[in-house]
Amino acid sequence: MAGSAAVLEDSSLLSRLDRALLPIERFCALISGIAIFSLMFLAVYSVTGRKFFASPLAGYVDYIEAAMPVIAIMGVSYVQRDGTHIRMDMLVSALKGRLLWLFELVSVLMILALILALTWGAWEHFDRSFDCARPLCSRDSSVDISLPIWPSKLVVPVAFGVLALRLMLQAVGYGRALVLGLENPVAVPLTLSVAEQAAHEARALKGAD
Repeated sequence: MAGSAAVLEDSSLLSRLDRALLPIERFCALISGIAIFSLMFLAVYSVTGRKFFASPLAGYVDYIEAAMPVIAIMGVSYVQRDGTHIRMDMLVSALKGRLLWLFELVSVLMILALILALTWGAWEHFDRSFDCARPLCSRDSSVDISLPIWPSKLVVPVAFGVLALRLMLQAVGYGRALVLGLENPVAVPLTLSVAEQAAHEARALKGAD
């Protein structure tokens, strides 16, 4: 699991691009959270209808299936930015200096290659489902209430595209740190020590007062 991390900022182009992408990532994470919150209401509505009115929400399973890509994928780029996604911290924490940046760079480039391939495949999958010559622009639909499936399929390449941009920025950040031998590069997640984490939380609490 990932520990606490920080992303440093400065006036460089890389850092400006990092900050420009962040609102998009936050918006995607917000949409993911809203989808989770909405499913809670749908569950309550469906259970209440079944229990007291013998009429559960029609297409409840279809709505869940349609929301799954939003819940599972939309927030991935946001957590990738600050290093809170799943990482091999036991190994990474033992590395220092250029060896650490080399490991991170290779890891990010491997992930980027995979995500680019998945983005292309996901877009092809969406393209096969989308057809404006058909009703609701859909060539396929859900079984129960005939909900168009193409919006859910479109979520995947869009989310992966945002993640690919994040990985490109991090690859540049790690590559720059590797070449220049930087100790604290910008636009990449830096793992905080226990003391640094405590100081960061103290500053956050102080700012909230």
